[in-house]
Amino acid sequence: MIGTLIVMGSGEASLRLVDVTSALEATLAALRAVGADPMYRVGGTGAALLQGVHLPVGDVDLLVARREDVDTVAGALSSFPCLYAASWLPETSQYFARYEVNGVHLEISTVEQETDSDEMECIGRGPWQHYVLVTCGSHRVPVVRLELRLATELLRDRPDRYEPLLDHMAAQGFDSELLHRAMTARGLSAERQRWVNDRLAHSPWAAIEVNDRGSR
Repeated sequence: MIGTLIVMGSGEASLRLVDVTSALEATLAALRAVGADPMYRVGGTGAALLQGVHLPVGDVDLLVARREDVDTVAGALSSFPCLYAASWLPETSQYFARYEVNGVHLEISTVEQETDSDEMECIGRGPWQHYVLVTCGSHRVPVVRLELRLATELLRDRPDRYEPLLDHMAAQGFDSELLHRAMTARGLSAERQRWVNDRLAHSPWAAIEVNDRGSR
């Protein structure tokens, strides 16, 4: 995967694994240099790539819990080009910033929407409860679980993303109960959920529960 470029639907080249890890390592090194250690999760397609899924990736998403954490990361990255200064985005209820780190667009944000669900990828307790730790250079990086990402991509109806996720999960394993709850929380129809279950039905992992906090 490191040497392979994937062409995205827009015609742009997808980020490679080495691009994503380089941006994350530089960001975490910058935070360490200023003595900061905010709680965060890597989400989006970058999180899936870090877990071994070969799919198009356009940027790296860092989710943080507090607006001051966005400011902290932005301050640590002050030597890198700022593409979007930390600002409140009322239309998406995010406090958001974007930097270019080693040629990669890295986005840092809160997502401040209320929910009782723990099955959403970026909202509520979901990303904080359902994650795995992935080695990234000298760091162990917390990335949001694939079950939550798959539900997002199914909702967005992006087959170039959800098909690789389905293939990877069928081969490598998944938490069937978490996936069901994530699809339900996203409001996916019963027909759509049956289609996903049929796709994964022949996986030897289909009935296996995977530890929420374990790493693969």
